[in-house]
Amino acid sequence: MYTPKTVAVIGAGTIGLSWAALFAAHDLRVRVADPRPDLAEAVRDAIAEFAPQLGRDAAELSARVTLAADVAEAVREADVVQENGPEKLDFKRDLFATLVREAPAHALLLSSSSAIPSTAFTGELADPSRVLIGHPFNPPHIVPLVEVVPGERTSADAVTRAVEFYRSLGRVPVVERKEIPGFVGNRLQSALQREAAYLVEQGVVDPAELDTVVVNSLGLRWAAVGPFLGSHLGGGPGGFRHLATHIGSSMRRLALGEPGNSPEATEQLITAVEKAYGDQPGLAAERDRIQLAILSARGETK
Repeated sequence: MYTPKTVAVIGAGTIGLSWAALFAAHDLRVRVADPRPDLAEAVRDAIAEFAPQLGRDAAELSARVTLAADVAEAVREADVVQENGPEKLDFKRDLFATLVREAPAHALLLSSSSAIPSTAFTGELADPSRVLIGHPFNPPHIVPLVEVVPGERTSADAVTRAVEFYRSLGRVPVVERKEIPGFVGNRLQSALQREAAYLVEQGVVDPAELDTVVVNSLGLRWAAVGPFLGSHLGGGPGGFRHLATHIGSSMRRLALGEPGNSPEATEQLITAVEKAYGDQPGLAAERDRIQLAILSARGETK
């Protein structure tokens, strides 16, 4: 069992701050690096917000988190590095060259990349065997999934250690068999989001109504079972075979829409979503409360 003691969090945006709180809640030493001028305040506020959701004391978590002056200082004694930088290929290429150079030789180098496979930014490294994707869903201290995606030259040992590490945090790692931009979760999300945007553009529903449809149907079902098991159960005694050869065949003939890509179409969609939800305080907290309740119902929270 891989049992790291120190984790470096590179990038303290929404994802990085959530990771930092989760790592601290599992009694790891956490070193955070980010050039943002308000880093100390951001870390403090995030821990204060996330500690109750993790069932921990904020002061206790804060004592395990220290700020580093730069990337080199953050990773110097790290057993694991979790990178959460911008989704820019050149940035990640330069950053991982630094991580390979500055982190201890045994350290796992994990990226929270949302869409860019690690092979795309490690091609120039002499040895990228310990670099791989560990892509969470937001916020990672609540949502369990971590997509573990090895690159073309990632070692089997690094994959094994990454899986063990995420499982030790109470996460649910899924190792994907091949690299593909966007991985699995974001590709599924993108496909649904495209059709959602199209339906709103066509005036079928507004954003709030579409969300109501999903929350009270697909979202409810998929919180319990995934698309394939849901379809298998929906097929009755004949299971997925019955559904695929009867209802499924007519559903596959549906011509799905493609939302407009013009700046005007994008602005119209943004305006519609802002009209539906605006800047309502507490929406994220309510989302997280519901997600924790769902996980509790599934017996996946302590």
